[in-house]
Amino acid sequence: MNYRHRRRLGPMLLGALALFLLSLASAAAEPPPTTHDGLQQVKSKKLDLLYVLPGATLDGYKKVWLDPVQVAFSKSWKPDPRKVNSQDRERIRTELAAEFQRIFKQELEEKGGYAVVNAAGPDVLRVLPAIIDLYIAAPDTMEAGRTKVYSVSPGEMTLVVELRDAETGAILARVADRKGRSFGPMQWTTRATNVAEVRRILRAWAVTLRDGLDAARGKET
Repeated sequence: MNYRHRRRLGPMLLGALALFLLSLASAAAEPPPTTHDGLQQVKSKKLDLLYVLPGATLDGYKKVWLDPVQVAFSKSWKPDPRKVNSQDRERIRTELAAEFQRIFKQELEEKGGYAVVNAAGPDVLRVLPAIIDLYIAAPDTMEAGRTKVYSVSPGEMTLVVELRDAETGAILARVADRKGRSFGPMQWTTRATNVAEVRRILRAWAVTLRDGLDAARGKET
């Protein structure tokens, strides 16, 4: 298997691992305290699962290499194929990946002062992300004559991330976090409400990464 294939498959394999761990948690079983590659579970108030390499620190990383995010839908997401076709699915994946890149870059560069780069270096943290289990409760495809769709939630998605030292490739941490929320009473769900919720979730994840970098360098968060 060549490097290009490993790079494409890596995040999806991480996604499978995250789903396994999250399923253990949902079944009231404790996730394993350590992983096969020596990471140890650390309790986090912001993330569902956080595993870190003992002794590892994010101190010293001033730049971030943000790999393109891989996006995969939930197997249980089965919209009407007459309303959501393969082109719509690809559009959703592409738009979500673009929003991920835009929001993370904005949060890291403009608010955190961390340069976003695309090459290794001695002070570069590599972020390998995947969004999996994407479920859109009421996708709005903007077709003519559509009826209003009401929902109690815009959906949910899970972020899986590996943090690695860009020069050595050594793994520093692995994260899995599922986000989604209920509106409460049923509301009219549109493309605008879906996009707003996605941006809210992506912003929360980006802030968590920036806060982690800031904390490691002794900056106030």
